[in-house]
Amino acid sequence: MLTTRREFLQSSAALSAGLALGVAPALAMRQPARIAKPMRILILGGTGFLGPAIVEAALERGHSLTLFNRGRTEQRTGHTFEGRERIEKRHGNRDPRRLADEAAEPGPDNPMGLTQLREGEWDAVIDTSAYFPRVVNASAELLSGRVGQYVFISTVSVYASHAKVNADETSPLGTIPDPTVEQVTGESYGPLKALCEQAAEASMPGKATIVRPGLIVGPGDPTDRFTYWPVRVARGGEVLAPGTPNDPVQIIDVRDLAEWIVRLIEKRTMGIFDALGPDRGIGIGEVLQACKQASDSDAIFRWADAAFLREQGVSGWSDMPAWLPPEGDYAGFGQRSCARAIAAGLTFRTILTTAEDTLAWWNTQPEDRTARLRAGISPEREAAVLEALAKRNGG
Repeated sequence: MLTTRREFLQSSAALSAGLALGVAPALAMRQPARIAKPMRILILGGTGFLGPAIVEAALERGHSLTLFNRGRTEQRTGHTFEGRERIEKRHGNRDPRRLADEAAEPGPDNPMGLTQLREGEWDAVIDTSAYFPRVVNASAELLSGRVGQYVFISTVSVYASHAKVNADETSPLGTIPDPTVEQVTGESYGPLKALCEQAAEASMPGKATIVRPGLIVGPGDPTDRFTYWPVRVARGGEVLAPGTPNDPVQIIDVRDLAEWIVRLIEKRTMGIFDALGPDRGIGIGEVLQACKQASDSDAIFRWADAAFLREQGVSGWSDMPAWLPPEGDYAGFGQRSCARAIAAGLTFRTILTTAEDTLAWWNTQPEDRTARLRAGISPEREAAVLEALAKRNGG
């Protein structure tokens, strides 16, 4: 089990550093009305998971976008936005320390630094791709005076602890002994993101909006940290279910998050927000039932308590995605307050809608993508644990 902060953050950091932040453009989003005054928005990154969802939400609202990135991730994910109106693309590497390495391996971006951003003015910049405060400082200082708002996408991993139920944005942040370290590990990921937040606020005082998402889910998720459940439940049969049905879970649909970020810019909303959902407490049981309804499967949930899963070497979050046992340092992990974000206009799709759309997206993916989920217990291991559970229960 992921029983320590290090183990949990190590899992989160490994997935977030390489894959975080897009959405499948093939799936229709809700159609928001266009606003009266279109805005100019700069996105640093924007080709992974959350970024493309923001692009789609902003375009639907009539805004114009400048995408600044290396031009490499978009080739892998397919989020090139070729031929789309109101999109300008600029390529470069915002981290000058890595330019030399990139130049040795020429890519589609013909690597450059931030020189591509020396010209232009924007109503807001959305930073989806920074992990080190030095990089945030360089970008924010270059853009200072030419952008009206700096939106930094952070993470709830910035907090020192998740032991308190209903904790909010005032909770103490994690720290590291050496704030100049630039290696993303279980210990450094959250504190480095906290330092990035501080860098954004220091560079643009009074103009920073800090968004701290929890687990981002939905169509296009490259990590499968939620996708595992609708896909597994759709197969039917006996399904290993973690803990108890009431164990708290918090997730945020990537489309809800993206649309809300755009609204924050439209309203020039500043401040710090935990971006979690839904707007009421839910348990892992409700999530699994929504997945069952989404696929109309014959799944039967076999609930295994946290102690038994530990005995079997089954880990929360990785083997059992989206779930951690509500105990110890993570007693409040699935129960953080999202009141501030809701007051600022965050709204939510139903869990059923997210499950249905995620499963529909998954069923359109090529065979090499669907051959094996990137998160969740393997079918072979699940069968063995289910057998052990049945024996323990006298079955």
